[in-house]
Parts: sequence; C-alpha cells; structure tokens
Amino acid sequence: MSHELAAALCLVLVFEGLFLFAAPHAWQRLAERMRELEPRQLRVIGGVMVAVGVLSLKLVN
Repeated sequence: MSHELAAALCLVLVFEGLFLFAAPHAWQRLAERMRELEPRQLRVIGGVMVAVGVLSLKLVN
C-alpha cells in the first residue's frame, strides 16, 4: 500500500469521525433515512460518489 493511499484512508477516518463527534444525532437520522432507500438507489449514490471522488482526485493531481 502506498504512503499516499494510506494517508488518504486516514483522512477519510478523520472526516467521518469528526462528523460523528460533532453531530451524532444528524448522523443517526441520516442512517435511518438510508435504511429506507432501495439497494439500487444506494448503489447509484455510491457510484456517483466514487465517480466524483475519482474526478476530484484527477483534478487535484
């Protein structure tokens, strides 16, 4: 695993942890709403997030 990938994964943990620390009730409401979505909708949302992340990474590098 490259150093950059490890650093990126650590930053993901930091940002997710900050959100949980700062707004736990909002995170719970979001999780409850996500449970109501169909698996297909979650796949589409996940795919869009991956695409945006890859494009953003290409722009940054």
